[in-house]
Amino acid sequence: MPWIVLLISAVLEAVWATALGYSEGFTVLVPSLVFIAALAASMVGLGWAARSIPIGTAYAVWVGVGAALTVTFAMVTGAEAFSLAKAAFIGGIVLAVIGLKLVPSRPVATRPGTPTDR
Repeated sequence: MPWIVLLISAVLEAVWATALGYSEGFTVLVPSLVFIAALAASMVGLGWAARSIPIGTAYAVWVGVGAALTVTFAMVTGAEAFSLAKAAFIGGIVLAVIGLKLVPSRPVATRPGTPTDR
């Protein structure tokens, strides 16, 4: 379940990043409201998922998926030019995210006073 929440949060990251562009510096109301709502939900989901997934991995997946979706949406809508190089690099991001999911994480010894209930 944490991985599903993390992926939904990453999709919401792409939503807020795209809405930020459409908000024109927060001068357009609807995209500004979408930005705020998606940002909040995305952060809550990332925070919740990071309770079970190491933060480095969770953050890398969140940023990677969000960035890949943001660029892909921009290319599909014509806001950004398509190129095979961009498509290949986006594919590399997706492969890296899959790799992070497949690599087992092992607990790290904790320092005194740090949470151990991960």
